[in-house]
Formats: sequence, structure tokens, C-alpha cells
Amino acid sequence: MNSRREIVITGMGVVSPIGVGTENFWQSLLDRTNGVRDREGFEQVESPFRIAARVRDFDAKQYVKPRKALKIMCEPIQYACAAAAMAFEQAQIDKTTISPDRIGTIFGTESFFANPREVSDAFQHCLVDGKFDYDRWGEIGMKEIQPLWMLKYLPNMAASHIAISIDARGPSNSICQGEVSGLLALIEAADLIQRGVADVVLTGGTGSQMELSAMLTRGCQNLTRRIHDPEHACRPFDRDRDGTVNGEGAGALVIESAEHASARGASPLARLAGWSRSFQSPGDRQFPLAIQQSFESTLDHAKMTPADIGLVNANASGSVRGDLVEAIAIEQVFGDTPVVAHKGNFANLGAATSIVELIGAVLAVQHGEVPPTLNCDFVDPECHVNVVTSKSSMEQTGIIKSSFSSSGQISSVIVQRD
Repeated sequence: MNSRREIVITGMGVVSPIGVGTENFWQSLLDRTNGVRDREGFEQVESPFRIAARVRDFDAKQYVKPRKALKIMCEPIQYACAAAAMAFEQAQIDKTTISPDRIGTIFGTESFFANPREVSDAFQHCLVDGKFDYDRWGEIGMKEIQPLWMLKYLPNMAASHIAISIDARGPSNSICQGEVSGLLALIEAADLIQRGVADVVLTGGTGSQMELSAMLTRGCQNLTRRIHDPEHACRPFDRDRDGTVNGEGAGALVIESAEHASARGASPLARLAGWSRSFQSPGDRQFPLAIQQSFESTLDHAKMTPADIGLVNANASGSVRGDLVEAIAIEQVFGDTPVVAHKGNFANLGAATSIVELIGAVLAVQHGEVPPTLNCDFVDPECHVNVVTSKSSMEQTGIIKSSFSSSGQISSVIVQRD
């Protein structure tokens, strides 16, 4: 066990509403591309469900092997497998030189909701005089459902499919903690390496808020009402923000110990310098302090100071209260340090959000450039943060990524140019 074993990122992959693949994703961030649109079939709906950030121009067959596995994968699992395949390819892992038992898979996921149309025939066969007859379900209804149908939607299947595809036989786990799931999965992956039980871990997050059943279950209380202007709907830190937007996507990273990467001649994309994870009820008055303490714990773990951080990659989603409490914490710790928030580009991707945003941070570290925050035309006067609204260069090489969920999980991660 080596608790200070250095961790580096050697591969990345992304499937997002503004681009598939890291190159497309990065260029879209620089070009101020917005992925929020009217949803097909919802154009006349006068509710927040009318708009969303959907993945476009995605062909799962390019990434998922064997292709027959697609029939037991819902879209978020397909996104996860695609992002993982991209990350593994970029890392250029030679599987003949590493034991499969030393490769882990840890992924952040969530409850995946089915399309009601998939089970409509089963329900139709259980109707008697227009009413659902529960006694007919076991005898007749279940026969109308594909035998492996449930496997399409199990949260652990993203990590399972990824592990099978790369023959990873090391530790495998799934983290389901809302928007923070991706970062929590990354931290657990790093802990595996530091505990000495893995040399390489494929980690990330995937999610989708798209299915009607998911939308109805989660409600619309946190969503914007700016439905007639989709591209300007999600407004991080803006004075006129009124809520977030639903989205979907996935991000994946290959991380490994620095010595393992060096031994195989790999060129790290960035170093994972420090991290922290905690919890505080979002309704508690101490929630801003809890985010502040997360920043401080992450800096302490990385043995860095606020002066070493050149950019704060914020969680900001356009939430009236959420953005404010995060701004309070940022001001207390980092003062006037530049801040960027990517949800203005692609909204809330559920369990994928934090890891996709972190990929944006790693790309900023690599290129030494900060992409603009979209839709923050006038920073809320109560949010005393230095929001970057046009492309700019970075002087410091450290970036801290902040994330917290509506249920109170809080996490921060620092990445730094290696």
C-alpha cells in the first residue's frame, strides 16, 4: 500500500450533446456551441420538459463490440461503453503486458428509466374492459417482455459491459450518487491504485434525464421555465437564471499510477493531484461552508494553496440557490480566481455531469486555455465570482473541479499539468 502513489490520467473519452470524442468536445467549448434544443415530439408542450440537451450524431456500432450486446444496453450504457472505448484507445494499454486482475472498472451511474413503449404490449394484454388486471400480469404480461429486458437498465451494467469488453478482472463497482457520481467513481478508482490493488482503472460516469418516465419521476421543480429560448435557457451564475435543463451523455478516463505509466512509456494528459468527498444536507445553512471545506480539504490533500489554482471548474447549473451557495464558497477560498461553468453548453447530464466537466478541465490544462462560460451575460451581483465569459489563457496549471448533488453529496478534484 502506498497512500501517496501518484495518479495520472492517460486516456479520455466523451459522448456529449456538443460533441462525441474529446477533439469535437473541446472545439465545441471554444466555439461556444450550445447543445440545448426543443425535444422532438415536445415542441408544443408548455412545460420545462419541452427542451433538453440530447446526444446527436452518435453511432454506438462504432464503439460497442460485440455489436449484439447493443440489444441489452439502454442509451446511457451505450454512451458509457463508447466513452470507455475512446479512453482505452487513447491510453494505448497493451493488454498482453498487464494482468487482467490489475485492471479495474469503476463507473458513476444512476437509475436508468425504460421507454414505456417497450412494455406497452405487455400492459395491453393485461387490460380487461379497459382496466388493468393484475392477475393477468404473471401469466400473460411477462411473456410479452424480452427475457433480458431488465439488463438494459441496471445501473451496474455500464461497468459490467466495459469490464467484459477490455477483459478487466480487477475490482469493479458502480457509484449512484446523483450528479457527483462520476467524480466519486474517479476518487474510488484512485484509491484502488493507491491501495495497491490495481495498476490501471477505467472510470467515469454516464447518465440521461431523457425518458418520459424519468422526467415524471424526478419532476420539474429544478428546471428552467425559459423554454422558448432553449440555447439561452441554462444560465450559470447569471442574474436571470431560474433553473437547469435536462441532458444526457458520458465521460470516461483511464487512470494509472505514474510509475506504471512511465514504465510503459505513456505520456500522461494530466496529474490527479488531490481530492475530497463529503456530505451536507443542501437545505442546511452550513451547506456553503461544507463546499468551502471540500475545497480546503482537496487543496490540503494535494499539498497546494489557492494561489496554485488557475481555474475553478464550477458545478453551477443555473440553480438560483445552488449557484449562490457555490459562489460563496468559491469567493471564500479562491477570491478572484477565474471560474468556468460548462453546463451553459450542455446542461445537467445526471451522473455523467461531473466527469464530463472534468474532461473539460483536463483539456484546458493541456491547451493552457480557458473556454468561455455560456449564457452568463450579467453575473448575479450576489455571486462574487470571476466568471470567464470569453476565451482566455491560463497562467497556473492547476484546476479544481467542484461538484455537488441535490441530495447533499459534495466532491472536489484537482488536476494539474504533469
